[in-house]
Amino acid sequence: MGSKRRRHSAQFKAKVALEAIKGVKSLSQLAAQYEVHPTQIAKWKKHLLDQLPGLFSDRRRGSDLADEQLKARLYQQIGQLQVELDWLKKKCGLES
Repeated sequence: MGSKRRRHSAQFKAKVALEAIKGVKSLSQLAAQYEVHPTQIAKWKKHLLDQLPGLFSDRRRGSDLADEQLKARLYQQIGQLQVELDWLKKKCGLES
């Protein structure tokens, strides 16, 4: 039978990936030390390097985008409700 699949914590992955980025030891040495396949370490290293620029990005920009989306959705709802209200007024003869 095959071996049971292991799950690694985010802290463990970060630790191993950071050591891989430092380059003090080769991927093979790190793989032997942490008992993880070298390909897996390379994936964690690439993922870490891809995510680094986002750590220092302006977070307000993301919240501004969310605010704009919320405003657009709310304005759309207001427009829909206004149309429905006008239709009801017309049907009930309350149009002035």
